[in-house]
Amino acid sequence: MSTLRSEVPCDIKDVVSEYDRVALVFQGGGALGAYQAGVYEALDKAGLEPNWVSGVSIGAINSAIIAGNLPENRVARLHEFWNTVSGRKIWAFTPEGDVYRTMRNQLSAWTTMNMGQPGFFKPRFPNPWLLPTGASNATSLYDTSPLRETLLRLVDFDLINSGSIRFSVGAANVRTGNFIYFDNTTHHIAPEHIMASGALPPAFPAIRIDGEYYWDGGVVSNTPLQWLLDQPDHPSALVFQVDLFSARGELPRDMFGVIERQKDIGYSSRTRYTTDLFRRVQLMRTAHAEAVMRIPEQLRTEDDLQVLSDYEKSGPVNICHLIYQEKSYERDFKDYEFSGSSMRDHWQSGIEDTMKTLRHRQWLEKPDKSDGIVIHDVHRLAE
Repeated sequence: MSTLRSEVPCDIKDVVSEYDRVALVFQGGGALGAYQAGVYEALDKAGLEPNWVSGVSIGAINSAIIAGNLPENRVARLHEFWNTVSGRKIWAFTPEGDVYRTMRNQLSAWTTMNMGQPGFFKPRFPNPWLLPTGASNATSLYDTSPLRETLLRLVDFDLINSGSIRFSVGAANVRTGNFIYFDNTTHHIAPEHIMASGALPPAFPAIRIDGEYYWDGGVVSNTPLQWLLDQPDHPSALVFQVDLFSARGELPRDMFGVIERQKDIGYSSRTRYTTDLFRRVQLMRTAHAEAVMRIPEQLRTEDDLQVLSDYEKSGPVNICHLIYQEKSYERDFKDYEFSGSSMRDHWQSGIEDTMKTLRHRQWLEKPDKSDGIVIHDVHRLAE
């Protein structure tokens, strides 16, 4: 702990305290989610605690573990979850070299497909392809009831629902196709809300909540950033957006590369589009407020006064964007390859990338209100 703290500016907590909101935004990405746990551990050891956590899919699970535990227990609970789901031994010894690591990872992914993962999901029997239409288990390959038990063991849902920290997870309504956020300011959060956010079809079953069925939020949008930016209040915010798929990548050179690249693009968060849209909206808000200011006070309506009030309360948004960078030996199955060694690699990458970010004190400083929104990305920095 002392080593990590010595690597970041000693006054970093004072810099962060200038913000009204400190948020963690976690993308979906299956086994890659250990990277997010590493990000949180680094933030925790630097003394930075969020007051809002939001996620989709595996990001929803990590978010629930964070929001559903006291700060001093969060890292331990994250370790417990990831050690549980990545606890199966695949290969006693892996020779050095990318080719051997790729073979071992492929075997691990194959084992996941055939056996599921401890504390997470298990295969259905009989196979749903053999069942008639309308059968109760005919619409998913795996049973996620083990995840419910794991969540009940590791997450204090009373703590989440107390509102001590803002919590929200995204899911897609199977019937309407609409995206919905289950938020502890509007919903009483239960394990089913987390499971719904991670119910990726056709692997996992839709989750029934209040008479409706929900799938993984990644079916519609793989990041909850827009939910945070769309809130009616607009306080100053420092957002750590943690993505597990990169929109940028190399041109594929074989069919395996094509499949992997398609997955990366499909599940990348489109952060630049979302932030550009938010910036335009902020510029319009500013222009609207400036126009109202030109109206004589005695002629201003209640709507005009509300515009000015909202503008006065609004603040800039600073996004520190961390994106997992895949290893050379990883392939298109990286998101369902749950081996312990890969989990530890992902976790350590999250710690290292976060520490690189925190060493740039100026990135965390509150921007000027006129900036609206700024983005910092450790992976585009030449060090």
